[in-house]
Amino acid sequence: MKIDLSGTTALVTGSTGGIGHAIAKGLAGAGADVIVNGRSQAKVDQAIASIGKIAPSAKVRGVAADVSTAEGCAALVKAVPQVDILINNAGIFEPKPFFDIPDEDWHRFFNVNVMSGVRLSRAYMPGMLEKNWGRIVFIASESAIMIPKEMIHYGMTKTAQLSVSRGLAEMTKGTAVTVNAVMPGPTMSEGVETFVADLAKQNGQSVETAAANFIREHRPSSLIQRFATVDEVANMVVYVASREASITNGAALRAEGGLVPTIA
Repeated sequence: MKIDLSGTTALVTGSTGGIGHAIAKGLAGAGADVIVNGRSQAKVDQAIASIGKIAPSAKVRGVAADVSTAEGCAALVKAVPQVDILINNAGIFEPKPFFDIPDEDWHRFFNVNVMSGVRLSRAYMPGMLEKNWGRIVFIASESAIMIPKEMIHYGMTKTAQLSVSRGLAEMTKGTAVTVNAVMPGPTMSEGVETFVADLAKQNGQSVETAAANFIREHRPSSLIQRFATVDEVANMVVYVASREASITNGAALRAEGGLVPTIA
């Protein structure tokens, strides 16, 4: 299968690093015109340059905007009025005991992880329906269906993404527009690298040992028994965004290394 996204425009939120950056690289490599997004212009510029080294012929541009706010989403839509592919990737996580999570954190997580995708889907989906083609993908998490006790507020937002994604998919009936969610498991993105490095320092271990111990102790049901790479997750997302994925709609697709111990 050769995925060819030539002639499409793809927006990936939160794509200056981590899974989002890997998705942007994958889409650019498949021929899409890609818009990189992040809060800092400097990081946006760095991400564009990084993708250019891997896919020198790709058309990549960037928009610095904070999509956790209505104003930031509006600025992004003004700069990019229409897209064919929307990857709602922007997100935050932070382990914190439930009894220590203040209201402000619940609101902050909901705004970043959920409302960014709500606002941008509301802005871009009508154009997809009018053209009768488009792809919206929410980057959720296995935490949507296996709520982690160490960050319940994060799990809540990921469950909400599945709900929004499925509801939007219901609106595409009879069209060539699809809306899906992809659920990565533990993935070695920059933020997770920092988290694991901190664990290693606290326990006097190597980073490799700390990573292996985390999976063994906190995600023991994983079948791959390791963190995924950002590129492995991006591969799934690029497929879901492709023309070849035309009958995949309204789905919550697992990319979690078999961590969820169910058959559905």
